[in-house]
Amino acid sequence: MSTNGNATLNQEPVTQQSDQAETHEGVTFAPRVDILESDKELTVFADLPGVRSEDVELRFENGQLILTGQVKPRLGDKKFLGREYGEGNFYRTFALHDSIDATKIEASCKHGVLTVHLPKVEAVRARQISVKPQ
Repeated sequence: MSTNGNATLNQEPVTQQSDQAETHEGVTFAPRVDILESDKELTVFADLPGVRSEDVELRFENGQLILTGQVKPRLGDKKFLGREYGEGNFYRTFALHDSIDATKIEASCKHGVLTVHLPKVEAVRARQISVKPQ
């Protein structure tokens, strides 16, 4: 993803047409995300319906933000009339640019939406410079 001419967050390329893929461990989902940029940070909103915060693992490693976890069965053995979001593991990675301060990343999960705040380092934040008369 390119923002304001500076690449600050790159999503790993999706090779599947669908948001899920079959692996040796079963179905793995790639959660849908929205990414918002402000002067101070990038904010990632990941849709994780029915997922609790304790079922999410988020880590920063080797310049990447790695999101993994599990969608657990929601209604036991009840039969669904329709179903668009299944159960199984999810996985998504994002390459972070040096402009992100990895030591200040924060995340919360509420109502099935994971919100990740990726603050920019002070040096890359936009700032107003006053022009003084001579």
